[in-house]
Amino acid sequence: MITTDFRCRIARQLIPLIASTCSLFCLNDPLRAQVASEQAIVVTAEEVPSAYGAPPGLSRSRFSNITQAYVLPPGAFFFGEIYEGQGFRHGSPDHLFTQEIEMGLPYRFGVAAEAKFERFNGGGGAKTVSLEARWALADWNKIPLNPTLFAEYKFGVGTIRHEEGPPAPPGGVEEEIGPSKVPDAYEFRLLLAQDFGERLEGAMNWFFEKENTGDRGREWGFSQSVLTPILLPNERLKVGVEMEYRNFTVKDTRGNPENIFVIGPTVAWKPTAQTRVDISPLFGCTDNSPVADVWVAFSWLFGGERGEAEAPVSTRFRYYTGAGLADNYSGKEMKQVAPSSCPQRYGDFEWNVNLWGTYAFT
Repeated sequence: MITTDFRCRIARQLIPLIASTCSLFCLNDPLRAQVASEQAIVVTAEEVPSAYGAPPGLSRSRFSNITQAYVLPPGAFFFGEIYEGQGFRHGSPDHLFTQEIEMGLPYRFGVAAEAKFERFNGGGGAKTVSLEARWALADWNKIPLNPTLFAEYKFGVGTIRHEEGPPAPPGGVEEEIGPSKVPDAYEFRLLLAQDFGERLEGAMNWFFEKENTGDRGREWGFSQSVLTPILLPNERLKVGVEMEYRNFTVKDTRGNPENIFVIGPTVAWKPTAQTRVDISPLFGCTDNSPVADVWVAFSWLFGGERGEAEAPVSTRFRYYTGAGLADNYSGKEMKQVAPSSCPQRYGDFEWNVNLWGTYAFT
């Protein structure tokens, strides 16, 4: 009887202890999993401003020498120095120098000012001064091809040193009344841009321009550029191809337009995270086209918020290979920056990526 009572008292004392131990063991397992999942991986990619979630290469306003894309991040400034040299079958080459500065505004707006200078046949000077505005219809990738509306008004401030298209061949008829003033003109563009797959970015511009006075020149056409990185760390070097088609008429030649088409390679090199040099040697493919149309541009992007950019195109949509969550997330495709799937558990942690395509909570 005494032995039975003693055993009952021992059992009543051990049952709560055993239950507590089991509870602690069950709670400890998810805690260990959470600690393992929060192992941080240092991100070594460059910080670059992002325009409403757009990739860095499409957040610079000027995508390439002859195409523009999307808008600048709010508060960012873009400064560009652009040279264009055209060589013709007959006559002197034409040299155009352009300076532009653009500011990104909230709500996907942007404004810019541009000054163009020309040197041709021994003379030179200012040609036009223009004001520009653009507006993106939605945040990046909310609408396919990310359409952006662009409007520009050009004030003619110089004289016409040669007409649109190649100069007249030797012995042609020349005007006797002297050079005319460059007319004012307006231009509208539809800017389209998209990143395709893991290693490709592209932009396309459709444009229409009309002169207000003089010969009332009218021009429409499109330009297109495609780039891919070949030096993956920070995408310091990109190569690609670009082309441009222009259909130009004046009031007396509406039914007989000049068709100008150039195409060629393009190279973009970033000496630093904020600066870029673009070189595009393009070649004419029609009788009205220049033999060579060479572009060289230096641009500088500064200001704007950082830390919101998506991964560069060369590292976007890689597969998770981290050790902390290898069992649960290995082989799954994830974007570089995305809200946590369980904010109650992970708080403010976000998915991020390093240069080797490894995703982890940071």
